[in-house]
Parts: sequence; structure tokens; C-alpha cells
Amino acid sequence: MTDVNTADLDRRSRLLSIKLRSLVREHLALTSDLEGTNESFALGASFLTVDAVWVLIDGDASRSLGPVLARTSQFERHVNLLVENNSGLLARRASLFDVDISVWHVDDHTITRAIAEPHIVSASATDAHLSFVDIIESSGADALVEHGVVVGEVRGLEMCRVVDDVTTGDVRLEVGMGRHDREAFTMIHGELPTAQAMRQVIDAVLPHRTEGADSHPFNQFGVERLSRWKAIKDPSSIGFSTLAPADPPVLRTNVKDSVPCVAIGLTGAKRLSTAVFVHGVDLDCVSFAVDAASRLGTQDVTIVVRRRDVIASIERLANMASIHVRLAYLS
Repeated sequence: MTDVNTADLDRRSRLLSIKLRSLVREHLALTSDLEGTNESFALGASFLTVDAVWVLIDGDASRSLGPVLARTSQFERHVNLLVENNSGLLARRASLFDVDISVWHVDDHTITRAIAEPHIVSASATDAHLSFVDIIESSGADALVEHGVVVGEVRGLEMCRVVDDVTTGDVRLEVGMGRHDREAFTMIHGELPTAQAMRQVIDAVLPHRTEGADSHPFNQFGVERLSRWKAIKDPSSIGFSTLAPADPPVLRTNVKDSVPCVAIGLTGAKRLSTAVFVHGVDLDCVSFAVDAASRLGTQDVTIVVRRRDVIASIERLANMASIHVRLAYLS
């Protein structure tokens, strides 16, 4: 089975390399392939010429900028990044680095220069949704509003969300971690008053979100948001005097995926700054962080991360950013 998968991957890689060379040839109006060498690249295909690096991303490109810059910085040549999606997002983020890079949008056999898209406009929660904040907080959870969506978190783990019924339009509070969990909880415990349902969830989750708890699904998800929760309780632990949750630069689509989260506050020097919390080795964390700082209008950003998750490429990317990046290590 492994040999079959390896063969499929090799075949896919060769096809992507052929596609990339074809795109470059047509874009430059050449009659034959440009001289150069194919370079291996896990996210797609890469082609190295005497004066440029061409990279084609296969599939979702939203978090590809960091890996691309980490891979291409060794060549010290102009970088051409070709993507079929999220080109506007990548163009915006690329502009926040002091590097020679162009982002191109691929449409079939043609490529056009990507236009940086503006930041997401802040959305406010409706009064009907905000009316559930009291019941969330009285149940012992933290009520947060992220891009206009009201949620309840238990030490950073989302356990309820205010939603609109797609059929009736009624506003209700659903309990559970993620949409499928909320639907299952409603089917099983639909008769429970919401406050009682919330209390049961918190009692079940809280022991697993405490220091020293054994490994459990409740402490494997949302680890970066648990780090944010701790930092908000003690901002000085990461060099801030005040700290509060802030919207990320992109919408979070799945609460079970490990995605950086954001906060904003005053540093010890009373300077407004952004903090981005990361869990695991994430080559795109610097790209995400400077994008978050740009959206919030701060001139610097602190990436809060475990020391063992900071590799040389991340430090190199931090030095390439036009916004000042500081690293704060979790204890």
C-alpha cells in the first residue's frame, strides 16, 4: 500500500512540475522551456532558474507563504509564487515581508499578478446573540465574540455557540465542541435547560484543562487558546501589562484544527501590541502573526510559543518581516 501511495505522489509531483514549466513558458512567451532545475517541494512544485524561483502550490494555498519563504530564502533570488486560490490573501501577507516576491493567480493556463485583498471588516454580534452572554458567563464559561460570533469557552476550549436556526430563524445557544458535537448533544440532552447543560459540560471539561492533567481529547484541542487564556490571566508572563482576545485575520472554520489565535494589549512599555499564540511547529506562524498585527494596526507582534517549536526557519522568517516580531516562550 505504501509503495502505491509513493508512486502516486511521485506521479503527482512530476505532473505538477510539468504544469509549472508550462505556465512559466506561456507567461514569458517562450517557444521552449526556460533553462533551470526542478526542486522538490512538499506543497507542490518548484523550478529554479538563474535569476528566479518559481513555486506552484497544489491545493489549498492559504497557509503556504511561510513554507515558501522558508524554502526559497536559501536561493537569494526573486520568488514567483503561483496559486489557484487565496492569491489576494497571500499577496497581502507577502507585502509584509522585506523579500523580493511576486504572487500570481493561476487560472487554467494563464497567470495574472495577484492583487492584495483588504483585511476582513470587523463584524459585531447582534443584540439577540449578545443576550446569551449572561447565561454563558453565569454557567462558568468565558463569553467571547469572534468575528461577530458569540461563543462560550472553557479555558480556551469552545463548548457552546449562539446560532441562528436555518429553518425558523430563531436564535439559540447550542452546547458542544464543534457543529457535530452540538447536534449530538442536542439530540441526547435536548430536554436539559441550557444553564444546566452548560454546567454539566464545564464540570466534565474543566479537570482536563488544568495543569498536569492526563492526555485527553479535551486538552488536545485548542491548546493555543488555552495558552491565550493563561496569558490573559497573567499578561506579565509574556511581557504585557494588559491583554484581551482579538479577532484573527481570517475566519476560523473548524474549532478542532490547531490554528493560531490572537490577543491585543499593552506591553510593559505601555505600547499597544498584538500577541499571537501558536502550538506546534508552524512555518506559517510568522505570516499569520504579521497579518494579525497589520489588521489590528500595531507596529509589532509577539508570537507566544513553546521553545521547542521554534526552529531556525521560523527565526529567519521573523527577521524577514517588516513588522517587528518578538518571540515569547511558554513556561
